[in-house]
Amino acid sequence: MHEIIRLPQLKIFSSAPTPLKKFLLVVGGRPPTVEFLKKISSTVDHIIAVDRGIDACLQSDVIPELLIGDLDSARSDSIDWARSKNIPIDRHPVDKDFTDLQLALHKIKSIERSAAIVTGAFGGRLDHLYANLFTCAHSTVRTVLADQSEIIFFVRPDAPLTLEFISRPFALSLLPITEVCRGVSIDGVHWSLDRADLFQSFPNAISNRVENDRVNISIDDGILAIALSFDR
Repeated sequence: MHEIIRLPQLKIFSSAPTPLKKFLLVVGGRPPTVEFLKKISSTVDHIIAVDRGIDACLQSDVIPELLIGDLDSARSDSIDWARSKNIPIDRHPVDKDFTDLQLALHKIKSIERSAAIVTGAFGGRLDHLYANLFTCAHSTVRTVLADQSEIIFFVRPDAPLTLEFISRPFALSLLPITEVCRGVSIDGVHWSLDRADLFQSFPNAISNRVENDRVNISIDDGILAIALSFDR
């Protein structure tokens, strides 16, 4: 198993090849804390601010190498700060066919064996969270949505995962992204599973309790989201 993502709360290991390039995408939902953003920015190779995510970068003094989006929600002082730091701005029309996050992922999807931590993805509007969740689940870039309170990542048949917790969440939930997730197995939790089938239309595998600092998860078919909650 290879370490693919390291976060303040845990390390994620996979049998898939180790990513060659790690990106941090700072988007415009609930901003991460300054401490969290500074910690994860030191673990990646590249940082991209996505629209209002530039506000969080300014607050944390984390300098991205690119600002992308239609900039309809970023503060003007944040945009001015980006210009003062000579950060390139890839500005798109407000009337467009893609979300700002989709534009950012498109920028990096051609980079072989890339992975991305997407922070600022939670909170705010449900439609934005829905779009972020399914965009990341189906992206060719291996993605993790994370901040100090919540983490979501995805398990596929070709890449079982092992989690090593630095701090345990109070809840772990299994959320089928595809219509059916077949052969789901998980250990190290209160309610373990052995090759169970989970259905998107009946999402009942929520609020499990982590009882070990090491948890193994695999599936035979489908895409399964793992949601971790750290704040009640």
